[in-house]
Amino acid sequence: MLLMAHGTPDSLDDMPAYLTRVRGGRPPSPELVAEMRHNYEAIGGRSPLTDISRQQAAALQARLGPAIPVRLGMRTWAPLIAEAVRDLDPARIRQVIGIPLAPQFSTLSVQKYVEAALAALPAGIRFDCVHEYHAHPLLVDAFAERVRQAAPAPGEEVVFTAHALPERVIAAGDPYATQVAETARLVAARAGVARYGQAFQSAGRTPEPWIGPDLSEFIRAGAAQGMCRLLVVPIGFVCDHTEILFDIDVQAAATARDCGVALRRTESLNTLPRFIDTLAALVHDALGAPAQPGPNHGAHSH
Repeated sequence: MLLMAHGTPDSLDDMPAYLTRVRGGRPPSPELVAEMRHNYEAIGGRSPLTDISRQQAAALQARLGPAIPVRLGMRTWAPLIAEAVRDLDPARIRQVIGIPLAPQFSTLSVQKYVEAALAALPAGIRFDCVHEYHAHPLLVDAFAERVRQAAPAPGEEVVFTAHALPERVIAAGDPYATQVAETARLVAARAGVARYGQAFQSAGRTPEPWIGPDLSEFIRAGAAQGMCRLLVVPIGFVCDHTEILFDIDVQAAATARDCGVALRRTESLNTLPRFIDTLAALVHDALGAPAQPGPNHGAHSH
């Protein structure tokens, strides 16, 4: 069982090497390095992505039991996907099930995780990847649980967000934006949210157009129409990291303050038992075996 995620640098000193990997081997400009260091410094100097991903992997391991070993691999930083699968013994391991820690499929994220795993996997081991689970009932339940915990107040707007992609990628047939919209629709229905908006965030630093509206643009437009309170529900992410802790909690929050809007967001899924149930169900589905219900479905994350 291989959980796959994007990855994050261990320290600010790693930023140039990390950004070089993110950019496919192209060194970043000093300005980009300085900007990203500033963003990470604003959240304490380090993203919790790797730590939380390890906690998710440990929770899934406890849920599945010792018969199905769980490993974690990152595309852009240690522990790398290649390192997680390269030493597997074909005499003992027949199949690897890959699950991206990203519910919606994109050629720019999930597909690259798959390619990294296939390139490093020893011959004779079968690799099956869960390419998307954006509409899985347990995932919808998990996000809806976070919305209900936040208890949207009367008159408080709700906006679902996900990471932006370049418009050209969507125009080429990438299903990501459609899947994000479906996740939003299902979570809103499950959480009893009758009216909601949708925005994208964390667009890359490139001159080409990215899908929108951007979250900050959404906030400004809403404020101009009288919006006073906003609850952000990031459904394109499954744990806290820079895109949550800086792009929403710092950057979007600053925009909201400037516009006189009170902004808050739902808690990330992290190790919410219902989300771990989701991952376990995906494993059992891939194996063709029914998943057993986990304990404490309604408990809060640790």
